[in-house]
Amino acid sequence: MARSSALSAATRVEPDPDDQERAAAVSRVVADADRLTILLPDGREIELPAALVSVLRATADELSAGHAVTVLASEVLLSPAEVGELLGLSRPFIVRLLDEGQLPAEYLPDSRHRVVRLAAVLEFQARRERRRTGRRRIAEIAENEDLPY
Repeated sequence: MARSSALSAATRVEPDPDDQERAAAVSRVVADADRLTILLPDGREIELPAALVSVLRATADELSAGHAVTVLASEVLLSPAEVGELLGLSRPFIVRLLDEGQLPAEYLPDSRHRVVRLAAVLEFQARRERRRTGRRRIAEIAENEDLPY
């Protein structure tokens, strides 16, 4: 049974210049808001849950900066090729990370094919960025102190 691509099924929003300006206005308004109430066209008001306010804030920030936004649930299962596409790494490198256990994966039922949860990919990316930041800081300190590096 063929598996459809999780990335192709995701909702992707590309901002145009008018969207950027409106998103920037929303971003400013919701910057410190914990609660928001929206007014619907029929006059009803709905209070947004805190989680949705956080999503709106993050989305508005990215759109106002001119970045496209893709909406995916963190429990979505991705193929190694999709993981590579998200991280900007090759599929063979991702497979090696899976083999080494650096990136957790599950096997599809009755298959030798593996899938990775988006949440695991995001955690891996955050760990990788923390290590990169740490290495940069060490290099800066070594350079500033004239230490051999």
